[in-house]
Amino acid sequence: MKFGPYPVAQAEGAILAHSVAVAGGRLRKGRVLSAQDVAALVADGHETLTLARLEPQDAHEDTAAIALARALVPDADAAGLVLKPVGTGRVNIVAAGPGLVRLQAAQIHALNSVDPSITVATLPDLMRVDPGAMVATVKIITYGVAEPALHAACAAGAAALRLLPPVLRHASLIQTRVDPCEDGAKGHAVTAARLSRLGVRLDPPSLVAHQITPLAAALGAARGEVILVLTGSATSDPNDTAPQALRQAGGTVTHFGMPVDPGNLLFLGQLGARPVIGLPGCAKSPALNGADWVLERVICGLKVTPAEIMAMGVGGLLKEIPTRPRPRRQGEEGGAHVQGD
Repeated sequence: MKFGPYPVAQAEGAILAHSVAVAGGRLRKGRVLSAQDVAALVADGHETLTLARLEPQDAHEDTAAIALARALVPDADAAGLVLKPVGTGRVNIVAAGPGLVRLQAAQIHALNSVDPSITVATLPDLMRVDPGAMVATVKIITYGVAEPALHAACAAGAAALRLLPPVLRHASLIQTRVDPCEDGAKGHAVTAARLSRLGVRLDPPSLVAHQITPLAAALGAARGEVILVLTGSATSDPNDTAPQALRQAGGTVTHFGMPVDPGNLLFLGQLGARPVIGLPGCAKSPALNGADWVLERVICGLKVTPAEIMAMGVGGLLKEIPTRPRPRRQGEEGGAHVQGD
């Protein structure tokens, strides 16, 4: 592409690099100038313009953006995404439904390294999105780009982006109570709202004493595709009440604890083929916590391993909820022990 000042008389068919005022209006940057545009510019006294001229091996910014978006998402329906060209070298890629962003970061990095004028910006991998949320945007920075570079970028980013939709649709929540007056209403309502974002139905409330045997019985009676446990007293050890209840019910505990705060006191297990998630106390708040990351992945069909949980520490320092009983900084001066949740 050639870019620079040209006489107005040579402007027909070129791309206007900067908006220009003419009698009766304004010619916007990015416009491909017609003979009528040139006549208006001459009549208005313009002699020189900054123009972009595409050469035979160049693709126009809009053509290039669409080609790159289609390379990233070759089958939009199957990927759960929608391509939305908006002009000026941009195509937005949005979620067709709820789910998790799934991308190949190495491919996106390789694509963005081909040519500085070819760019793709995305949400983080495995971020939950609602329908209509922008997942990525393709932007060609210049008015045109060399086709060999475009082809290389398309090859680098081939099929690198999709949405993981929910595959589980039914959940059970069992809560325990230490205080006989506790009704569990808040925990159930917050969990129902959390699940509804992914289209998951929550069973009616189930509230039992904070003891191994009644909790084990409730686990055995649960019918959800995923079972959640929210205890009235924090689970502070792999052999605490809730993990032991899961074992008594015939299940297994595969992992306890996570390097995400709030959310440290999560445990993960199985009851038959069904995943069981022991929620930390912070799950009673709608604010983002570590349990969200595990729950969302399980609902969207991903197997969450202990190694994956322990790799969540980088980026795992989340915003602290205002109602947290023991804030992070409490006891700093005296060195008091502060238990997480």
